[in-house]
Amino acid sequence: MHRYIPHTEEEIRQMLEEIGVKSIDDLFVDVPKTIDGYNIPEGKDEFTVRKFVEGISKKNINFDPENIFLGAGIYYHYIPTVVKHMASNPNFVTAYTPYQAEVSQGTLQMLFEYQTMMCELTGMEVANSSMYDGASAFAESLLMAVRVTGKTKMVVAKTINPEYRTVAKTYTKPQGIEIHELDYDQSGKVDIEKLKSSVDDKTAAVAIAYPNFFGVIEDLKAIREVIPQNVMFIVVAEPVSLALLEAPGKFGADIVVGEGQSLGVTPNFGGPGIGFFTTLEKHVRKMPGRIIGETKDLEGNKGYVMILQTREQHIRREKATSNICSNQAYIALINAIYISTMGPEGLKEVAWRSYNNAHYLAKKLEERGFSRIFNGEFFNEFVVKVPETYRQKWHEMVKDGILGPIPIDRVYKELGPSALVCSTEVNTKASIERLVEVMSK
Repeated sequence: MHRYIPHTEEEIRQMLEEIGVKSIDDLFVDVPKTIDGYNIPEGKDEFTVRKFVEGISKKNINFDPENIFLGAGIYYHYIPTVVKHMASNPNFVTAYTPYQAEVSQGTLQMLFEYQTMMCELTGMEVANSSMYDGASAFAESLLMAVRVTGKTKMVVAKTINPEYRTVAKTYTKPQGIEIHELDYDQSGKVDIEKLKSSVDDKTAAVAIAYPNFFGVIEDLKAIREVIPQNVMFIVVAEPVSLALLEAPGKFGADIVVGEGQSLGVTPNFGGPGIGFFTTLEKHVRKMPGRIIGETKDLEGNKGYVMILQTREQHIRREKATSNICSNQAYIALINAIYISTMGPEGLKEVAWRSYNNAHYLAKKLEERGFSRIFNGEFFNEFVVKVPETYRQKWHEMVKDGILGPIPIDRVYKELGPSALVCSTEVNTKASIERLVEVMSK
């Protein structure tokens, strides 16, 4: 009778009476009301709804990959056909959380290998089997630093993705954690002198992006040298760049997190992505999420199991390191297939081509009068000055089939009219020169 409706009206009435409220709506009185009327139409038949949704989808504009110059945390890279082919295996697509290890060895082995690959990329000792996205991974890294150190002050670089910082503030404010934002210098790197004066005996961690939001490559060695050993060093890394750059773990990072979308995942309108989270073995029990481990069964055969599931559904709630209740295991699979397909040399080739294309684009834009704002060395993104009318022109580029560099002056107002330019291996010489021509108009 109640297959799809779990509670009867009488049961609902009894529960509300027990907790002392008159209606279900009363449970949400503390939630700010931002929408007064939802204006949802009456239900329609499937055919009508399908035609309506198809009509909406036809308004979308499809861009050729070589004409996409938008970065800022989500990147368009070429994805070998074999990645989608292998990831389409029904055994992976339909799998749920592998609670029963004896029937989930394929999924568990894949996640174990994913963890190993992320450790190799970041230079860290342990990795969990993924988080929701880069932003939540970063926020969780701050919470972990509090658990490890017992301190509540965070020094966070302004050059970390603004969206990551916003999510981090949402996570940390209820916990009474103070976030001190660290300014940058003319090179686009964190100001080392201001960093020195920002760190005190209340500081739990210093967080830096590598490369940072401006595309500039931070000097992790210099930063680590001015951070006291009892202050944790958190690095938000872009994984493709790590095929070229020295791994953060080699510079003494305590936690390395980031967004794994660029490892074989399409942009998907900005999501879903996948957050990777790596740290040192001594901190493993303070780590959020779950870890896959390798073991042997009673007969000595190699096997894989979920271990250290430190979330509130698995252990006593007050002992949980996080309330993160799931992860992006399927996208972790895609990451693992992509990395193993590309191999170290293939991933390095992708990084080199992205680096070279971005530097060629920077040269061409500078020849047309678009000067770079920062003089620091960059990977595949850089910031240029643009006319005050650029935002309007940015939208107009869409008509030319170009998804151009994103304006960033609404977030970084101190820069004035400015845009973040991105290039990856998919951009061709012809498409780069076409972008320069369109922007020059």
